[in-house]
Amino acid sequence: MPLPTEPIGSIPRPLELIEAIERLGTGLDPSLEPLYEEATRDCILHFEATGSPVITDGEQRKFHNFWTYPVEGLANTTPDGFEIPFLAGHVRRMPRLTKGPFRYARHAYQYLDIAKRYATAPLKQAVISPSALSLLYPSEGIEGYSRDQFIIDLLDEHVAEVNGCFERGADSVQIDFTEGRLALKIDPTGELLASFIDLNNLGLSRFSAETRARIGIHTCPGGDRDSTHSADADYADLLPSLLLLEAGRFYIALAGEPDRIRALEIIRDNLRPGQLIYVGVIAPIDPRVETAEEVRDRVLEAAKYIPVDQLGTTDDCGYSPFCDDLSTTRDKAFAKIRARIEGTRMAARELGVE
Repeated sequence: MPLPTEPIGSIPRPLELIEAIERLGTGLDPSLEPLYEEATRDCILHFEATGSPVITDGEQRKFHNFWTYPVEGLANTTPDGFEIPFLAGHVRRMPRLTKGPFRYARHAYQYLDIAKRYATAPLKQAVISPSALSLLYPSEGIEGYSRDQFIIDLLDEHVAEVNGCFERGADSVQIDFTEGRLALKIDPTGELLASFIDLNNLGLSRFSAETRARIGIHTCPGGDRDSTHSADADYADLLPSLLLLEAGRFYIALAGEPDRIRALEIIRDNLRPGQLIYVGVIAPIDPRVETAEEVRDRVLEAAKYIPVDQLGTTDDCGYSPFCDDLSTTRDKAFAKIRARIEGTRMAARELGVE
């Protein structure tokens, strides 16, 4: 497909798996392994049936979510960390680091080892950003373990994770940066966002230019139980900073934006050579399944502002970033993905880039 199109990552887990996790009170129980395996196999088969040129494992094994999967179960954390308030009124919480050193409990490249048993299409792997995990460190500090040392350890773990994904054959690696827009809501001055950009660029600087071309950054206003955490933060304050990140690809939520044209104008005015922009053409938290024609029109709209050779399509967000989210069914998620793929094909024909 001349216009590249990719998913973001998560697909709703099977109800049997969700119920088993709830019954056991943890997603780390070894007895869950057969359910995780089957959920991954089934997800990959459904993904490949859509004709998607690039797939994921649906994040079926990421417990409890896309954000804290590397640290779930760590002995040097407590559950009373940073709060993520959603507009619907519910709150998700991160763990809080209590002592050093900081190490991942697991790396996302482990999921590729499982996915490769079943996938024939190229596999993309999503990882969490250093800036998101930096929120584990408490504001009051940790005696005997400075924030500076924590950042060194954090970046070492992040770089090892990304390199491990490529070593295991990942087609690309997506760094989830949903906290970028949230940072503007927490701190409207932009200082927190600037610190996040600097931290993530420190990590990106440790990869070659060729590797950075295969690394993408995903931004969205969050998506959980059909709600967001930062859709009310102005995109105009985020997008220019986002495009300063030294990555080759950017996955930018647009389908759910009330003013897509304004966002596209900002992207156009800040786009740099070599950056590939995957515009969101599907809104996962919208209960309605978009038509292929709607997707086509959104792509054609984006092509008025972004050069076609720098344009791709994606979904605004994952369909179940938190594993217990039942707001979207597995079948509906794949119906939306099929609409994205077919609509992108239709747009490519009209743009003459088949």
